[in-house]
Parts: sequence; structure tokens; C-alpha cells
Amino acid sequence: MRYTMSDKVKYNINSSLRFGWKPDWFGASDYDKGLVEKIMEFQTKFGLTADGLCGPSTYRRAFTDREANIDDYEPKGEHIIYNGEFFPIKWDKVVTWDEPGGLRMNKGTYTDFSGKEPRDISMFVNHWDVCLSSKSCASVLNNRKVSVHFCIDNDGTIYQLLDMQHRAWHAGNNIVNTKSVGVEISNAFYTKYQDWYTKRFGPRPIVSDAIVHGRTLETHLGFYPVQLEALKALWKAVHEACKVPLVAPMTSRGLDTGVNSDVYKGRFKGFCNHYNITSKKIDCAGLHIDKMLEDVV
Repeated sequence: MRYTMSDKVKYNINSSLRFGWKPDWFGASDYDKGLVEKIMEFQTKFGLTADGLCGPSTYRRAFTDREANIDDYEPKGEHIIYNGEFFPIKWDKVVTWDEPGGLRMNKGTYTDFSGKEPRDISMFVNHWDVCLSSKSCASVLNNRKVSVHFCIDNDGTIYQLLDMQHRAWHAGNNIVNTKSVGVEISNAFYTKYQDWYTKRFGPRPIVSDAIVHGRTLETHLGFYPVQLEALKALWKAVHEACKVPLVAPMTSRGLDTGVNSDVYKGRFKGFCNHYNITSKKIDCAGLHIDKMLEDVV
């Protein structure tokens, strides 16, 4: 099929709407002849057919190149990344995978959605990592061949390890993984580690009354206040980027602290804890999502 310049412009507009890319990915400012020429330059550089059309193969190569060098494209201020695009976050300590000191998920630990239509994200799952730091958590996840999109460290630093476009393997449930974003909040859980924390960051809060799956858990370490503030900032940014509703799974008695059928079947839209997916998990016990969401405005 022979495309006129007008046809190519229309094609690229439709491709952009379908996949979520923008002209500036190719160094252009609008959907016009200049964009067609920039796409042709990009295609020539990467050994693709230089037709000026951003089809699936060109989009996939552009997405991968952008992801591999994401720090080169990041605007001023702090951002999180969804489908190669930057969304602002009101937090002063955010590190993406390509920045100095960043953490990343290795290939083979997640489902790569490069070159596909934007993932429909409707759920956010909170986890604790039972590690002493986010760096340790990332290492453990990579070794186990599982993954997560975000980590929140002891000092409140938010690490983004993976573009939210990709399906992380974090929930132990493929339906939930397909629909969700996940965070691992650093917390070694057991009180025997309190001395370690005290020497480095100060003592952690102690949680002694958390109820999950109908039983009161053993006394354990809680989250630092700065971690909870970082979490709320992350929730708000994900809400604004992906339109995840600012609601938690509830029962007639309040926050659901057990398995929720709407959550594990992927019908729930909002913010939940890992224990809402399976009775085998207890994280994040004591995290009052419903109350915290009231502060996310």
C-alpha cells in the first residue's frame, strides 16, 4: 500500500492514540511531516524499514530504547513512569531504574509489555519486604525470579524498578498481576531486628494489635512515619497516572483484613494489601489503607 504524506500523518496519530507514545519520543513536536521524517531517521538508525510509520515494530524499538535510557528523557522534578511517559509525584526522594543508585528488575522476572497497548491498571497492591533495605529486597526478588514496580526504603526513598507498563510478578495471582501495580515497603518485620534499625535510622514503631484473617498477629515492627508519607505520595501519583480509584476493600465492619473475593478475582478497583489476595500472606498487617486514603487528596 502506498501512503501519501497525509496518510502517514493520520497513521501516526492513530498509532499514538493506540500505544500511548508522543512526537517528542522521536524528537518532533507535532503530528506532521517533520514527525514522519524523524521516525524515518529513527528507523534507519535501528535497521528498520524507513517508511515514517510508527507501527508495532517501530514502537516496540522506541519504547525499549527509551526505557533503557530513561534518565536521558526525564524532565525536571520527581516523576514516576508509565508506558514511557513521566507523571509527577509530590515527593523529593524518587529514584528510577536508570538513575545513579537506582534499582531494577532483571529480564525474566516480569512480563515484558513493550510494544503493546497501554496496560489497563485498576489495582495497587501493598507488600512489606521482610528485608533490611530496598537494595536487599531487589536482590532477593531478582534471585527468586519475581518482581515489583516500586520499593520504599527505610528513609522514605521511593525506587521505581520497572515501568508500570510491564506486568510485575508480585501478587502470586496472574489475574491480579495483570491488573495491578505493586510496592514493597522495607520492613524486616521481626522485633529482633529493632537494634539494627535503632543504630541506623532510629527505632521502628511496634505493632501489637494487628488482626489479619481473623487472628491477632505476633508483635512485630511497623513502618517509619516517613515511609507512610512516601506511600501516600506514591498512591496519589499512581492514581493520577493510571486512574486507580482511591478506595480500599471494605466490609460492614470496616477495612477488610482478610481475603477479599473481588480482589483475588481481579474485580476490585482500588488499593489493597497482599493479604486481601491470599490467606497465605499477612502483609501489610496494621496498614490502615482506608484511613490513609483520606489524606490523599
